[in-house]
Amino acid sequence: MAQPIAYVMSRFPHLPETFILREMVEMERNGWSVRLYPLMIQEQTIIHAEAERWIPLARSSPFMSLGVLKANLQAIFQHPWRYMSIWGRTLAAHWRSPAELVRVLALLPKTVAMAQKMVSEGVVHVHAHYATYPAFAAWVIHHLTNLPYSITVHAHDIFVSQTMLGPKLRSAMAVVAISEYNREFLARHVGDWVRSKTHVIHCGISPANYVPRTLTQPTSPQFEIITIGSLQPYKGHPFLIQACALLRDQGLAFRCRIIGGGEDRALLEQLIAERQLQDCVELLGPQPEDAITRLLPSADCYVQPSIITESGKMEGIPVALMEAMACGLPVVATDLSGVPELVRPSQTGYLVPPADAPALAAALAQVANNLELARQHGAEGRRLVLDAFNLQTNVAELAQLLRSTSAAAPGSAAPGEPSVQATL
Repeated sequence: MAQPIAYVMSRFPHLPETFILREMVEMERNGWSVRLYPLMIQEQTIIHAEAERWIPLARSSPFMSLGVLKANLQAIFQHPWRYMSIWGRTLAAHWRSPAELVRVLALLPKTVAMAQKMVSEGVVHVHAHYATYPAFAAWVIHHLTNLPYSITVHAHDIFVSQTMLGPKLRSAMAVVAISEYNREFLARHVGDWVRSKTHVIHCGISPANYVPRTLTQPTSPQFEIITIGSLQPYKGHPFLIQACALLRDQGLAFRCRIIGGGEDRALLEQLIAERQLQDCVELLGPQPEDAITRLLPSADCYVQPSIITESGKMEGIPVALMEAMACGLPVVATDLSGVPELVRPSQTGYLVPPADAPALAAALAQVANNLELARQHGAEGRRLVLDAFNLQTNVAELAQLLRSTSAAAPGSAAPGEPSVQATL
């Protein structure tokens, strides 16, 4: 019988986070029964087809309701010391950051209700994606119910703020990092003790969904550039547009398609107009997964122009890069975070410094002018992705890790049975 595992994330469905959706599907294929607990249900116009069946299954509730109030009163009555200790430790950890304090205090009562629901469903393990509010929720649930939990750390969730990061990681049965860079980052900022409990398991893609461009596909008379990512500052799209202006001025015939939606769209439209790039730079908006798989093989080069913002926000290892490389595309990316673990210069792609439009333009021109060599790098990149960033292989490793950590938790019961200490 499949064991119930609770998946906690900030929002669902969230178009850019296909990697969590894919992981949940694979976890069920690996013998877990996934219970979906998003902190918020997100309304959006474009939803991945695979996400449709999960939406009615999401266990979500308002931040405050009669049910939430009852759950908190029950927790106070049954476990007064645990309950008050959680509130006290939360206040002590966040008082220096008023904005974060307001958010966690708003989230805490709802999390108590989530804990009650998880216990009633017989959940044996909680897995949180992101070390921010989802990990906080998992920490609360653990200290209230004794349910073991684990955390996958990605990027901005550890790079921007480390508030309460240490306690959340210390109480976790396991920490999953999506890159070696992240594991070392945690060791530097939290302590060497975290290295031994941190397991590097890459996000991944399903190889069957991404096929290289074939010789029978029509070729474009111009150099085709494509990029995928939400239109946010850390994605670095303004530098790509600047690079495109340089390429145009050098006489390169090209088209650049930018896929994604977000807060920077108006800014990017303005930059495209100011540089008179309307004929060669297109904003295609957000696209579902099936459209992405069709568009990628039509390109000659994929570019990831990400930067590090003033707050420290940056990429982890973008899944879009994996998708492009799985299609055998030559890739140009910026040298930051865990990206060099995927894009290896002169082997699987081209790296340039962040926020450097001339270097980005030079790398794109190098690909365009040496396309045969670039495609050889693309073929090597595809082999690397299929070997080290394979969704099925990596999620099987994650499933086994969580199975073993859940079984090793104090008070764990026989397989298929809830922990005898999971109470509320």
